[in-house]
Amino acid sequence: MEAFWLLVTDLGRDEVFIVAIALYTLLVDPLGGRRLGLLFALSYLVNTALKYGLNLPRPFTADPAVASEAARATAGGPGLPSGHAQLSATLWGGMAAQRRQPGLVVAALVLIGLIAASRLALHVHFVSDVIVGLLLGGLFAWGAGAARFPAALADPAPALRWGLPAALLLALALWPVPVTREYSAGLGILAGFWAARPQFVPPRDWTGRLIVGALGLLITFAAYFALGALPGASLPAVRALRYAALVLVVAQVVPALLRRWLPLAPAQPSPVPMPQAGR
Repeated sequence: MEAFWLLVTDLGRDEVFIVAIALYTLLVDPLGGRRLGLLFALSYLVNTALKYGLNLPRPFTADPAVASEAARATAGGPGLPSGHAQLSATLWGGMAAQRRQPGLVVAALVLIGLIAASRLALHVHFVSDVIVGLLLGGLFAWGAGAARFPAALADPAPALRWGLPAALLLALALWPVPVTREYSAGLGILAGFWAARPQFVPPRDWTGRLIVGALGLLITFAAYFALGALPGASLPAVRALRYAALVLVVAQVVPALLRRWLPLAPAQPSPVPMPQAGR
């Protein structure tokens, strides 16, 4: 039975999140994908801050025999809140909150429930860890579905669009104390989605979806492994740059390369001013 739960818990890995957000952005809702990506990054950062700030133990901390070696390998950092539970709830719950389709809502709830249950079945989290993770993930999922960014945030001026990511990367490079992998990855994802402008129309036919899905993932993972081979890839600033660049590959490079199936979205017409009544 453990093999089943290990398979389920692997659905909460970074690679799965990358695939899910990439396909959602390319095939379903480009602007919704950007909003979901921003909330996902914030959820990731909050989870990491709470984990390392509270520094609470896991079930196997005192007795490693409670969990198998394979199960312990899926557990990184302290216990509360559960990252698998929180980020899965944020991602799949955020998609369901945006689309509001009954079938997708049910599928998301089942998937989130299974991933959360796997953390308990593998004895790598306490019940409280999972519950707090689900509550926080649900909050960010609600934000991904309900949030409507002001114009200044939805499409900031170029200086702010690129200045904020540059400031985040510079801060990581100059930070005087060690930064965990989760912090640098979360900040990179945030920087990438902040700068991204996915202005294209997803394909509507199944042929186009299959082509975009297959080629889009091929390009994305080629970039993922190529960026991972950069010198100093383990340095926080380089890791953040890797994740930021990966987001931009999905949102900007793939649509540009596959323009035949991802045409530019029509420009929104400027509002026509209403004539003023004469005095």
